[in-house]
Amino acid sequence: MDGLTRDELARYARQIIMPSIGEEGQEKIKRAKVFIAGLGGLGSISSYYLAAAGVGCLKIADRDSVDVSNLNRQILHATQDVGAPKTSSAEAKLRSLNPYVRIEAIQQEINAANIMDIVSDCSMIVDATDNMETRKALNIASVKMKIPFIYGGVDGFSGMATTFIPGETPCFQCIFPYETKKRSAAGVIGPAPGVVASLQAMEALKLILGMKGLLAGRLLYFSGVEMTFREIRIERNPDCEICKR
Repeated sequence: MDGLTRDELARYARQIIMPSIGEEGQEKIKRAKVFIAGLGGLGSISSYYLAAAGVGCLKIADRDSVDVSNLNRQILHATQDVGAPKTSSAEAKLRSLNPYVRIEAIQQEINAANIMDIVSDCSMIVDATDNMETRKALNIASVKMKIPFIYGGVDGFSGMATTFIPGETPCFQCIFPYETKKRSAAGVIGPAPGVVASLQAMEALKLILGMKGLLAGRLLYFSGVEMTFREIRIERNPDCEICKR
């Protein structure tokens, strides 16, 4: 891949002047390929910030179409997108934001049968899903393919995030080993996924840049009601059926 164009140097100037990034770091960001699983509240924010930052390729996947009830939090979509596939709506917005980013859109359900093929050429997984079954499939792919899995979850005014790094940290199954009953619809206020997805995008960029200070082995819990952050140390389950050596 070629270096940065004059237009890209101008576009990313406020990042490039940071000593922790520079032109070399920006080129790393340009070479990266990130998979974003889901284009709802979390995926709206993480995909937008990663596209804005200049991630070279975003592979995005969702099976749903835009519903009017999504619009309180899924800010990648607009009123005129209601009824359209989320992938096509998201792709149009991301291309408009940054034409230098390649978008690969997949309009289908993410499951254990297809996840390996989907993530095989990606350097990391950003979880923007809303159910345990899909997350468990993402986790298996992360462990088997040895690529980081950036988890995020929201509920009401609260949320949490962590980064699972195969071979170094617990995996998703270590922390959430039990099945949970699927709710028909969980309440959520728009800024909650905004906070969590921003943390996920930050983690993704730090991973690309090889920076320290990741949420590896740490689950960061955010309470919007109390406006507090709490860090919970997490450890591997030696008997985990997914990541045990």
